[in-house]
Amino acid sequence: MNHDEAVLSLARRAGFSVDWIDQTGRSQTVTPDRLRRLLEAMGLPCETGAEAADSIHRLEAIDAARPALVTARVGEPFALKAAVGASARFVREDGATFDVTLGEGSDGLALMRPVMEPGYHRLLVGDEETILAVAPQSGLSIVAAGGGRRMWGLAAQVYGLTRSGDGGIGDLGGVAALAEVAARAGADALALSPLHAGFTADPHHFGPYSPSSRLFLNPLNGDPDFLFGEERVAAASDVAGVSGVRARHERAALIDWPDAARAKLATLRALYDSFRDFELAEASPGRLAADFAAFRAEGGALLEEHARFETLHGARFAADAGQWSWRRWPEALRNPASGDVAAFAAEHADTVTFHVFLQWIADRSFAAAQKVARQAGMAIGLISDLAVGMDAGGSHAWGRQDDVLVGLSVGAPPDLFNADGQAWGLATFSPIALKKSGFAPFLATLRACMKNAGGVRIDHAMGLTRLWMVPENEGAENGAYLAYPADDMLRLVALESHRNRAVVVGEDLGTVPDGFRERLAATGIAGMRVLQFERDAARFYPPDYYPDDALAMTTTHDLPTTAGWWRGADIDLRAGIAGDQFGETAANDRATRAEDRSKLWAAFVAARVAEGAPPPQEEPDAAVDAAVSFLALTPSKLALVPLEDALGQTEQPNLPGTLDEHPNWRRRLPAPAPELLAVQAAKDRLASLNRRRDP
Repeated sequence: MNHDEAVLSLARRAGFSVDWIDQTGRSQTVTPDRLRRLLEAMGLPCETGAEAADSIHRLEAIDAARPALVTARVGEPFALKAAVGASARFVREDGATFDVTLGEGSDGLALMRPVMEPGYHRLLVGDEETILAVAPQSGLSIVAAGGGRRMWGLAAQVYGLTRSGDGGIGDLGGVAALAEVAARAGADALALSPLHAGFTADPHHFGPYSPSSRLFLNPLNGDPDFLFGEERVAAASDVAGVSGVRARHERAALIDWPDAARAKLATLRALYDSFRDFELAEASPGRLAADFAAFRAEGGALLEEHARFETLHGARFAADAGQWSWRRWPEALRNPASGDVAAFAAEHADTVTFHVFLQWIADRSFAAAQKVARQAGMAIGLISDLAVGMDAGGSHAWGRQDDVLVGLSVGAPPDLFNADGQAWGLATFSPIALKKSGFAPFLATLRACMKNAGGVRIDHAMGLTRLWMVPENEGAENGAYLAYPADDMLRLVALESHRNRAVVVGEDLGTVPDGFRERLAATGIAGMRVLQFERDAARFYPPDYYPDDALAMTTTHDLPTTAGWWRGADIDLRAGIAGDQFGETAANDRATRAEDRSKLWAAFVAARVAEGAPPPQEEPDAAVDAAVSFLALTPSKLALVPLEDALGQTEQPNLPGTLDEHPNWRRRLPAPAPELLAVQAAKDRLASLNRRRDP
């Protein structure tokens, strides 16, 4: 074959879709030149024919090797790379051992008999061991979590919650207070914005969907009151000299991330110094010291790597802003296993321990908030949010470089909504690394998100089967779809959902592959249906159109609130921003919105949640009331109302396509959520959701 043919062959073997269908139904073909850049970033060079041949041989060797982990479903036989008729020893997760003989499968593979117990078992064939991840037919579904009844919940931006003592950045103390009052009102779930770890040394980088690591938490969302009590935390704030600064930020309408973060971290540092000098210095560890030691031991190498990264990042970034990314550090520091990194960590051991301390507070805060939610009566409790990727300059990409496709960005191809496509600047897992490592990074990420929650929402869930990957610093049109081992990943999601008793929601909005929603449903993963999208050209769909196994919502963090949509505030906002990233003119958008308001109100009237003529554009309260009542009528087993809609707010949390033009991820509630939900309009909206409990 010629060179281009070799590149195409390598690309297909690596999982790239050379030929694909765009949203308009037209066939597209990725050029060899574009594929070469993508493959190079995957560590599969192919600039010459010899390089392409060598990369193909490497992939063939990986495919031929016995995998470290094989997935299967309970009660179903499955194929293995082993000799047909070989004697093997099956070691069940509980330690029970059985001798088995492998049967004959297809394509020369051996066949293992069905395993009836879900779990991580072992199969020994000679001196080789394979982990058998046997999943139940379905994870914990929303239907099962609620005992078959219809439930409702709220969705909240954690950073925007307010409480006395939060220092100007919403935290898990605010989550606990909101969960308790929502549960008393009848809620069974509280979905949260991502709590992933950011960059402690750079609070300017605060977008919750661009984390440094999804394995750890943002310490700015931790609430030390849970562990140390309000008085000791207040004393630490006084010692740090930031009490006045914290109080000022608590009164602000928008979060000043850099200044509020500095004050909050100063308080946490003073609290750590006190903890180190007293609890950790005691000859016989007390309750807190013992719990801290247990947390550190449980976190193991991954936690230590993250704490070392945070310490290194703080030092390098402070010395040279150009070294924000670890990829610009001195070469010896780019390798987390190097002697230079070990020496630095030893020299700065106290700071490393401080970052472990921050993770301890955040973790225990999360667990405490979930405990409050469940004890208050929620069937599910907190639902965490798993971002689709991570920053290539962050902790995970540094600590586990073989896991991550550094040099490629996740995005979306050009479509009807965005003619240029999207490149989100996020790195993600290598499908080759997932297979070679027995899916270790994927499992660690799932477990981190499920550890302290009753559920998890997987952002851009299509990434379980394919992702649009774009070479770094290039336009989205230069990308291609990269396949992921969907069968394996869905089985692992089901198994971890079962083991952690956590429901799973897959964000399946946008361009969805054929049959994907059905695959999610078969695994027990609920898809999403958003009121603003559930329509055709002529009408908005009635409540009974919504599937019962989906999550129904009025809106999302990336869309206008219901009040904002009714007012056209999003159109006005886009019109005031220079540039052509938003497509249509404001005049066209306003004309279309006027028609859509009439169509939505007609759907409300038909569903008997509204009557008469639509309210004026500038008076959206009746439309918000009707939207919440409309959601209550859907057969979906869980309906989620964003807190902004429960409160009738106009401003949306995030406006995609903007950076500084809109205060994305910065809005704070004007008062604690429990107080705001006590206002009659909010109480009425929550009360209307309780009709879902009726048979």
